[in-house]
Amino acid sequence: MTTATLLSAATLFALACVVLAMLLCTLRLMIGPSAQDRVLALDTLWMCVMVLALLLGIRHGSQIYFEAALIIALLGFVSTIALAKFLMRGEVIE
Repeated sequence: MTTATLLSAATLFALACVVLAMLLCTLRLMIGPSAQDRVLALDTLWMCVMVLALLLGIRHGSQIYFEAALIIALLGFVSTIALAKFLMRGEVIE
């Protein structure tokens, strides 16, 4: 087994695991009993999308996926903070 074949198999397995995690997060996002559960599911979904972009970058050998993952991480962080502030105070901007 060559290194390229092993890397291809490992990224394929990781992609399958991330897609499964995304499906479970989407399920929790839809049926979460509270708003806090939905915010956590959305934050985890952002992370899964970021990891998916990173894995695709590794698999295809392109650096554009890594830049996209950085932008996704920044947007996910800002949106999670805004949602948490909205849930605590009822408004985002004071």
